[in-house]
This record gives sequence, structure tokens and C-alpha cells, in this order.
Amino acid sequence: MHEVEKLIIIGSGPAAWTAAIYAARAKLEPVVFTGVPKANPAPMLPGGQLMLTTDVENYPGFPQGVSGPEMMELFQRQAERFSTRVIQDDIVSCDFKQRPFALKTAAGATVRGQSVIIATGATANWLGLPNELRLATSGGGVSACAVCDGALPVFRGQPLAVVGGGDTAMEEASYLTKFASTVFIIHRRGEFRASKVMQQRVLSAPNVEVLWNKVVLDVLGDQTIHAVALRDTITGVESELPVKGLFIAIGHTPTTEFLRHSGLELYPTGYIKLNDRSSYTNIPGVFAAGDAADSVYRQAVTAAGMGCMAALDAERWLAASGIH
Repeated sequence: MHEVEKLIIIGSGPAAWTAAIYAARAKLEPVVFTGVPKANPAPMLPGGQLMLTTDVENYPGFPQGVSGPEMMELFQRQAERFSTRVIQDDIVSCDFKQRPFALKTAAGATVRGQSVIIATGATANWLGLPNELRLATSGGGVSACAVCDGALPVFRGQPLAVVGGGDTAMEEASYLTKFASTVFIIHRRGEFRASKVMQQRVLSAPNVEVLWNKVVLDVLGDQTIHAVALRDTITGVESELPVKGLFIAIGHTPTTEFLRHSGLELYPTGYIKLNDRSSYTNIPGVFAAGDAADSVYRQAVTAAGMGCMAALDAERWLAASGIH
């Protein structure tokens, strides 16, 4: 480690590795803090949400598709090819009020940097069911992203279920209507929280069926899902719904809690505020990219694009500040 780093990148998904590739090729000598695996409340692995994705078919350059973990390994190897330094440790707090910036690690060290790119991503909110994450990580038909996975051959022409009642659930269900025989929307209440426009778009689709006042008790299936166990929140009656896919659409939580007292501006939802169409935050020299600053698209390709933007912005800011 240098006494003061020119650029510190926090994260290990598409945004972080793309930022590292661009920064390393620009001779910024970036150091990437990837974090360490965590188990609760849901699995979080270096590499981000793609580590829970078995098949990625919508990222350009992989005509036969690629697994999420393999893609992240390739990203990291490309970044390391240009001498990116990688440290497997968590950044637990940041002080952006002093310069150089001071970042504390879980191991107790303080790392100082002239500039920082935050690319810590966001984690899907899961239901916490016994078989949910097992079938999600094994490609068994459970997913937290319909746009990512809904077009896969295994889901085409099959009955699929979406859990949720907000705009995200409506968007997921609307996308799935193109591929599913029937899209069941499972909602624990008797009305949606989603906007009326989004509701109308989904409810007007001929292959959508809403199951009101229902909660999912478990995902049924050994290697692949074949049904979900439900309970009626009013009557208490339990039932099984045969489906070949379950899409959890109850929101995402950005991995930004460690920034709460850093001086960085966050939205109430925890996402990082950016200045217009850039990676600039409210603090000069601190940039953000990927799902930690994007509550709308949440795709690997958009995260990678934002990582590129952050590295270019950091390079220009460092040059303008006379830091070489």
C-alpha cells in the first residue's frame, strides 16, 4: 500500500472492475477493496448480485451466455492484467471531510486516498424462505430479476409467479407476460402499492392472474421449483401453486450503510446522489457507480458503463487537481 493512494475503488461487481480497468490503464494505480463473503441476512459475495446468477445471456460479447461468477472472474482478471491491486477486506467507514480521505477497514487499518469510487452495489430483498436462496443460487428457478432471467428458455411458455405489490413487481410481471403462459402476482394485501398506471398496464394483460392476500411459505422443489406453498392472510388456509419460476420483487437495499456519517449525500432510500449525468457526488474527488447509485436499471451492462464514467471522471478530476 502507498502512504496515500491516488484512487481507491470500493466494490467488486461490474462497476468496480470496469472502473479498475480504465483507471489502471490510465496509470492511476487503483487499489480495489472487494469486501468479504457474508451470510446474513442473505448471501453477499465479492462479485455482487451476479454471483447469485447462473446464466447471463444479455451481456454483449457472450453469444453463448456466461455464468455470473465466471463473468466476474474474467472482469477481475482483466483488471489485474493492468496491475490493479486487490485487497479482500471491507471498508467499514469513510471520512470524506478531511483530505486525503480516510477509509477504515474491517481489519482495523486506515487507508488514505486522493479520490474514491464507490461501487458497492445493492442486494435484493429476499423473503427468507428455507429453499429460496438454495434454488436461486443453483439455477433452480428462483430469481430476483425478471429482466435478467425471465427470457431464459427454462421459463418460456411456463407458469411463473411474482411476489410483490409495488412498481418493481409490476415491471417484473409486465416483462414476464412476454414469455410466460401465466404470470401469477402474489401479494400479501388486498391492493397494490404500485402506481395506478403500472397496475393498469399489468392487469390488462390477458395472461396475468393476481392472488390477493397471500404469502409464500416456501418454494417447493428439489433441483428445480415445481410449486410454491401459500397461506391466505385472512382465512389462514394453505395451498400450493404449481409454477416453474418464482421472481422476488420486493425491492433492493443499496450497500451504503457504511457511508451514513461520511458526509456523502444519500437519498432516503440509501442510494447515492449523483450530479446530473455523471458519477460526481456532492464531495469533490468522490465518485459513485453501479447499483449503489442506480435504483432504476440495475443491470450488469449499465453498471459497467457507470464504472467507466467514474474512472474517466476520477482521472480528469485528479489531473485538474494537479495530482499525478
